[in-house]
Amino acid sequence: MLLMIRSGRQNARSLISPPSTKSNSNKVFFFLLYSTRAAAESILTSHPYQFSSQECFHSSASCSSSIHTSNAGVFQLKDVVLSFKEWFQSRLNPDFDRIFEILRTKDEASADLALSRFNLRLSESLVLEILNYEKGKDVLSCLKFFDWAGRQPGFYHTQATFSAIFKILSKAKLTTLMIEFLEKYAKQRYIHRLRFYNTLVIGYSIAGKPEVALQLFGRMRFTGADLDYFAYHVLLNALVEDEFYDAVDMVLREIKLHGFENSVTHSIFVKSLCKQRELDKAEAYIRGLLGNGGAGLSGIVVATVVDALSKNRDFEKAGLLVEEFRESGLVSMEHAYGAWINNLVRAGKLDGALEFLKNRNVVDGHVPRVFRYNGLVCKLLRENRLEEVYDWLMEMKDQGISPDEVTMNVTVCFFCKVGMVDVALELYDARSEFELSVNSMAYNYLINTLLGDSSNDDACRVLRNGIEQGYFPGRRTFSIIANSLCKEGKLDRVNELILAALDHNHMPSDIMYNRFISALCRAHRVEDGFLLHEQLSRLNKVTSRNTYFDLISGCVKSSRADIAARLLIEMQENGHSANSQLYRAVICCLCQLNNPEKQFFRLMEMQLSRFEPTCKNYNFFIDGAGHAGKPELAKEVYEMMEKTGTVPTLNSHVLLLHSYLKNGRISEALNFFYDLSKRGKTSRKLWHCLIVGLCKVGNQQHAWDVFWKMRAEGKKPSLESYEELVNLLCSHKQYYWALIVVDDLLRSGRKVSSFIGNVLLLHSLRTKKLYDLWLNSRNDENTTIKSLKLGKLMETFSGCSNTSMDINEIEELIQQCFPLDIYTYNLLLRRLSMCEVDYACGYFNTLRKKGYEPNRWSYDIIVHGLSKCGRTSEARKWIAEMLGKGYDLTEATEAMV
Repeated sequence: MLLMIRSGRQNARSLISPPSTKSNSNKVFFFLLYSTRAAAESILTSHPYQFSSQECFHSSASCSSSIHTSNAGVFQLKDVVLSFKEWFQSRLNPDFDRIFEILRTKDEASADLALSRFNLRLSESLVLEILNYEKGKDVLSCLKFFDWAGRQPGFYHTQATFSAIFKILSKAKLTTLMIEFLEKYAKQRYIHRLRFYNTLVIGYSIAGKPEVALQLFGRMRFTGADLDYFAYHVLLNALVEDEFYDAVDMVLREIKLHGFENSVTHSIFVKSLCKQRELDKAEAYIRGLLGNGGAGLSGIVVATVVDALSKNRDFEKAGLLVEEFRESGLVSMEHAYGAWINNLVRAGKLDGALEFLKNRNVVDGHVPRVFRYNGLVCKLLRENRLEEVYDWLMEMKDQGISPDEVTMNVTVCFFCKVGMVDVALELYDARSEFELSVNSMAYNYLINTLLGDSSNDDACRVLRNGIEQGYFPGRRTFSIIANSLCKEGKLDRVNELILAALDHNHMPSDIMYNRFISALCRAHRVEDGFLLHEQLSRLNKVTSRNTYFDLISGCVKSSRADIAARLLIEMQENGHSANSQLYRAVICCLCQLNNPEKQFFRLMEMQLSRFEPTCKNYNFFIDGAGHAGKPELAKEVYEMMEKTGTVPTLNSHVLLLHSYLKNGRISEALNFFYDLSKRGKTSRKLWHCLIVGLCKVGNQQHAWDVFWKMRAEGKKPSLESYEELVNLLCSHKQYYWALIVVDDLLRSGRKVSSFIGNVLLLHSLRTKKLYDLWLNSRNDENTTIKSLKLGKLMETFSGCSNTSMDINEIEELIQQCFPLDIYTYNLLLRRLSMCEVDYACGYFNTLRKKGYEPNRWSYDIIVHGLSKCGRTSEARKWIAEMLGKGYDLTEATEAMV
């Protein structure tokens, strides 16, 4: 059969129709392999979860357009899906499905009546077949059917059927239910006392409680009863599994005494030797059975030793043993072949397993069971040997192997890896038709492939279904999906996924849900973000500091001051620190409510009652009250500090002073400052704060007085104090006094800053008055070299100079006075544009060569200069470039264009 398949593959390579012996379904398989080969080869070395399937899919689709057969037109993807659907549906039995549907949906009386209409001829084999059909899926329905069958006239449960139901319960880890079932079993009308004890021993043995089974066996023997052949062997096997080797010897003697010894006994005894790692004894034992004509020998006995040798990494011995017993012809080798193949696959010896299967299939037509195929195909899939995966899936189909859940999952993964995610998705969506479920491996492949294919909606749907079925992907995969949906603005879907995960006790990563809460806040859905935060808090998850900031900022923007205040305290209780900006935002929001004083002090009380009162905490409230326009509250907090024994720091003084100045309380600011001065608590920082604050509120007279009072006390004002005072005086056209301040700066040994230099040049451009005043105030005694150079610059910018200067000379002169910045270069541009706009355009490009990036004002100056000269078309080109960089024209320039 394998040779026929490979012969068919050669035909497919020549792009003609497959041999006539192949069905149309098999043609689809051939198409699948060769239409996707290019895609498969391109990803053979890729990580199974990290690839994009878009290119692979298009490769498959384009190839399919060139493949035709004599009986069918162009192959379509639906043909591939249909072929696999037919295969998966072949495993179903409609009658059995109907039986279990009745058991699931009807009460006992209705179910009894409905089942009786089937006229089932109950037998051991039929009951076992029905139980095995649904085992592991619907344990309760299996129990209901077992109970119903036991109550039917003429049918009595056998030890095989009891063993089957016990195995189902044991596999489902329902030991308690199993014991309850055994207790109820004794009360049934169809019970036989001796069978009851046998059943109990079997039940407890299968349930993994051989010690209880031994006690029951002892009780039986005390009453003169005994186990039958089947129960003895179940008990013996359970003792071996749990390594009760002393009891094993005892039960083994009883079996021999009763004449029950057979191939099953030998199999369990050999298992015991193997579990005790006495492999040489096990080999000698089965060879002894072989030498005795094969009496008591079975395929399971041989398989047990082969399995043990293989797991001991002694593959050479295991292989020789397989060949030795195969050549004897005295025993069926199916189980031994299966064990050998299984262990080769597990050990990664895939080529050996494939070669063995090929030889055995050709020689003796050995067809491994479905789980042997599944193990092999899974391993091939993990190693990206996709063509061989295809070969064996086709082999399974041709051999009539009924697929199971593992087969279904391997097939879904295979289609994902060859880039045919559409086919994989259709098979996934049809899983309920096959009554097969998807495992975590298939979910991972499908979700990651859909993500790589940019099918975020489908990936989200599959993930949500998976979560409802108890599957949760790696946190990384979950985060990738959530982040992709967040970028697309599909926050509702992310919310559904997170809530579904939480409902099923799955916890996304901390980073993921923190990012999502922040995304909700940025999307102005702070209420949803807060609700999710609350739900996570109930699960003892601590929100990150940055997410708390986003939540609080969102509440402030939404005017939810009460929630913002609560979150501010909560974040500190969770170990996160807040900063002054956050307190400031919350306090400003609180002060917009009715009765702001009450809200303000309530927050302060919460803060001081939960955390140790520190100067830093008080300062947050002084600062916040000042920014909220409530200097009286800031003063109350300051006085409260002093009353409670907390000594205000320099920062406390500065914050209260700022609070007065920001809100125009100049007299209170001055009184507070001079009061501190009397107490000897002033410092250079406080002087600086007062001077700069007075300048920023435009109080020229007090700023001037305080500045010179500071100089009179022999203290040096900060450079910012000089800058703000010069700027204020120039803005009020008090150029004479501004020059005096600049002169004081130079006399104190300081350099002119870029800010002061730019202010002087700007006002020189606007008026000649500044230069004239400098010229009139200059004398040989108080003029320094630096002030002379500064005067030369003011002369040049005011247009009073009779000599022309090269732009490079002007730059050099400026550099000697103060450092140039982009503002200085814009002033140079402005000066050039006033004389010759072409020179200005050339200088604009020079700036770029020097590494400076022109800003909005640079462009506006050029456009203004061109428009003023009537060169509108050129100006519009500059405007287009300007707008392309995101800059807008100033109102003055816009009016000229």
